[in-house]
Amino acid sequence: MKPLVSVEDLSQALAHPAGAAEIVDIEESHPLQAAPAHSNRLDAGSRHITTALLLAAGSGSRLGNGSPKCLARVSGVPILGRLVSSLIEQGFERMVVVVGYRGDEVRDFLDVNASGLEIQFIDSRHHATTNNIYSLWLARDSMKEPFVLIESDLVFDSRLLGLMRISDRIAVARLRPHMDGTTVSIDASGRVDAFRVGALDGLHLPYKTVNIYSLSMSIWREVTRRLDRHIAAGRVHSYYESVFAEMAIEGLLPLEAVNFDDGRWSEIDSPDDLVTAQHLFLDPPRMNGA
Repeated sequence: MKPLVSVEDLSQALAHPAGAAEIVDIEESHPLQAAPAHSNRLDAGSRHITTALLLAAGSGSRLGNGSPKCLARVSGVPILGRLVSSLIEQGFERMVVVVGYRGDEVRDFLDVNASGLEIQFIDSRHHATTNNIYSLWLARDSMKEPFVLIESDLVFDSRLLGLMRISDRIAVARLRPHMDGTTVSIDASGRVDAFRVGALDGLHLPYKTVNIYSLSMSIWREVTRRLDRHIAAGRVHSYYESVFAEMAIEGLLPLEAVNFDDGRWSEIDSPDDLVTAQHLFLDPPRMNGA
């Protein structure tokens, strides 16, 4: 049985200024390389993943619209609406959602627009003082089968999501000048061998993460063990990619890269990103329940 962080250790760690937060309640219910082409397919006979974990606790303050980030509209359709449509189209059955900022709005939206999915909500009451590593840690006991981890600020072609239904994959795209965030390198076998969380001295690795991962239970158990350690140390302001970076260095994160460059996708952090996405996705999908 994996060790759990005790209430006493966690409370002590989170009392420090660098990690001011409390335990929250969980509601029951390298060289530039060619992108690996072999990753862009589903393997015949494989057991496809049917569970998704969505991190949707952030406010999206840079967008300046006051609504939860996942409810920002792209060509008239909320980001979350597009995601739900893609999940249902690709055969997903269950979604676990970590909510925080104006979480009731996210719940209300899903109550109306996600009738085809079994949904479990996890409340992050301290979303304003924590980062996505904390949101992912909150879901540690809710993920009992292989799943796809998705950030709530992404829009993408449904077909691309289908490629992530095989365990232990990572969505990547060739790094472009306007992109920032976590970058990775890929070895000759098409697997990620290094993570860089943000730019280090202005240096990047060749590929940008799209912030979609499919994780097997064996990898998830190791991730949660390290999440426990980070949270106990009060590192609640970190990105969960820092855990992935540790594991990659130690050869414990054998994720196969899936190239998203041959499809449409957009990460929405700012008003400029939203404008770009509006032009890229001019054909709004029909929302479930609409």
